[in-house]
Amino acid sequence: MNYYTRIKRTMDFLTAILLLVLFSGILLLIMLTYGLSGERPIFFQSLRSGKNSTPFYMLKFRTLSTDEKKSVQERRFPLGNFLRKTSLDELPQLWNVLKGEMSLIGPRPLPIEYTSLLSHEQGKRYEVKPGITGWAQVNGRHSISWQNKFELDLYYVNHVSFGLDLRILFKTIVLLLSFPKDHSLEEQKFKGN
Repeated sequence: MNYYTRIKRTMDFLTAILLLVLFSGILLLIMLTYGLSGERPIFFQSLRSGKNSTPFYMLKFRTLSTDEKKSVQERRFPLGNFLRKTSLDELPQLWNVLKGEMSLIGPRPLPIEYTSLLSHEQGKRYEVKPGITGWAQVNGRHSISWQNKFELDLYYVNHVSFGLDLRILFKTIVLLLSFPKDHSLEEQKFKGN
């Protein structure tokens, strides 16, 4: 666990700063596009469970209108569709990484209401910080069952290493460049075992 306890946080922090600098132009362009489109607010905050089940607000660019009386499909808008398709909606989570609430790589943070629904074994995913990308994301993401996701999350928790993180990072880049079809709005909520 030396890598996790001594090196990973420093690497996360430095890489998040580097990525924020590299993507600063894209971040500003996205915010300007929001301003011109009239879509407000720009950011979406979701209460999630972090390491040791500690709650935190995960940041994303908002990709649905705020009118919750409409269906999910009716709430879609072009900029949001583009951001989800390219995963650029996740960029604000670099701020969560800087704050130490998230890691670049780890199990995806779950909504806080899921915490009590997990079995003891599944709850071990909270032994590490949640990530922007993770082992489950590069091995099926929304196309696999919740059970498979939890199994992949636990594999990561039990095998976390610099080599595994590099593998996940490489697979994430390959996936992003392939522009996979977005199924995020079709994912069923987890209702327990």
